Amino acid sequence: MQRTVSARIDLTIEDPARLVFMLAVAGGAPDERLELLANGVALDAADVLELTDAAGSRLHVVEAPAGSLSLSYSATVDGQAAAGSDRPLDLVEYLRPSRYCESDRLGATAVAEFSGLEGHALLDAVSSWVGTRLAYVPGSSGPSDGAVQTLLAREGVCRDYAHLVIALLRSLDVPARLAAVYAPGLDPMDFHAVAEAYVEGAWHVVDATALAPRSTLLRISTGRDAADTAFLSSYGGFVQLDAITVTATADTLPADDIGRLVQLR
Repeated sequence: MQRTVSARIDLTIEDPARLVFMLAVAGGAPDERLELLANGVALDAADVLELTDAAGSRLHVVEAPAGSLSLSYSATVDGQAAAGSDRPLDLVEYLRPSRYCESDRLGATAVAEFSGLEGHALLDAVSSWVGTRLAYVPGSSGPSDGAVQTLLAREGVCRDYAHLVIALLRSLDVPARLAAVYAPGLDPMDFHAVAEAYVEGAWHVVDATALAPRSTLLRISTGRDAADTAFLSSYGGFVQLDAITVTATADTLPADDIGRLVQLR
């Protein structure tokens, strides 16, 4: 399968700021390009620091001057991209409650709804339960809303669905994490967020939104929750997001067989 993705972000920066972008394909791609324009002038590669975190996510750090800044990224991936982190520590770290996945507060709910289930059957049950109890409503959630607030509100966007799935699974002692992805077939097109759960000896995708075929997803970043996977973080001066455009296509857009486990690569 060949997948082609791109992103463009336009910013206005009131005062100099440090910007951290996470929108490059994890593991890289042979056909990949990243360009930054600050006040209409292209930044040299030496002005952009690329880092890789413990989960394998790629970060691009820029000391941005005041004014306008645009970032354009594109990549084409043939076959499978890099898998996510499989450190032994992951099976401990991704069991813990985190900022947006308050698994310690959802234990009673998880046990009441899913007691006795495990493995593939558990993932199917949690995905279906979350998918039927939440309404997908763009703009319905705030930046500080976690899994508990999402369950109370009964609505959210992809990251809210993923946070609730992750919190419920961690409550049942199943390691679970969040992955930010490019998602061919997603409509409307945007960055997408899904959960991954460790069952039957591997990490498998759980997407309670069912908005894109899981087999086409292309990993950007991986973490405990959205706090670890934001496409843009800014430190210092005030930064305004003026525009964002995301594209993701695949040469084959298969139906998603919800009856099988799918690994994100």
